[in-house]
Amino acid sequence: MTSTGSHEEGADPKDQAESVPHRPSWLYDFGRTVVAPLARLIYRPRVEGKENLPKQGAVILASNHLSVIDSFAIPIAAAPRAVHFLAKSDYFTGRGLTGWLSRTFFTSVGAVPVERGAGQAALDALEQQRRILETGAAVALHPEGTRSRDGRLYKGRTGIAFLALQTGAPVVPIGLIGTDRVMPVGAKMPKLSERVVVRFGAPIDVSKHGPATSGKARRHATDEIMAAIHELSGQELAGTYNELPAQGAVEKIKRVLPHERR
Repeated sequence: MTSTGSHEEGADPKDQAESVPHRPSWLYDFGRTVVAPLARLIYRPRVEGKENLPKQGAVILASNHLSVIDSFAIPIAAAPRAVHFLAKSDYFTGRGLTGWLSRTFFTSVGAVPVERGAGQAALDALEQQRRILETGAAVALHPEGTRSRDGRLYKGRTGIAFLALQTGAPVVPIGLIGTDRVMPVGAKMPKLSERVVVRFGAPIDVSKHGPATSGKARRHATDEIMAAIHELSGQELAGTYNELPAQGAVEKIKRVLPHERR
């Protein structure tokens, strides 16, 4: 499959980032030059396998999800390669000083606002990521969909495979270790005494599984990606999707009917 995320040979990754949809201005440069180095100095993350991260060109970074800080740990470890991730639009629309601080911080670390949810909202999020990849940029996402509250690795949703098969972008699996100790679920502030490990695996070409229109291809590609993440993170496998308890009879019926989780 031909990648729609192609880039001009020798293009400067910073120039590629300029055309990312919703790309912040000086705040993003501030985040890369000030926020990221400061975080590396404080947390001293151990980064392994960084040679597996392409220096330029469209790429999808897929990791396990243990903590709210996961989306920040990846761009910090990937620097100087710019990495963009989706964040719920609420972080960008707050009022007053708190709203300004939230908007400034998320903008500085390369977050792209998106409406979170299932159905059309999920499809819109995929479309945003596709457009970012088409600029030759890197995007990071969590195939599990939401944080693991028990430390196990849950079954991956197939949106990541659809994105990779549609664009032809390689997928670099990542295993995050220790982010849940730095900032556990429910914590207000991160701990300074813990150290994070970020492991980059070898890029995966999922095109061998078939076209993006094939549900079987999407499932097999997603399973291959999750197997690579499992090897890097060493987590216990949950064997199920990470979903909140079903609310109401209709939702319970939907859960037992066969359908694809995007």
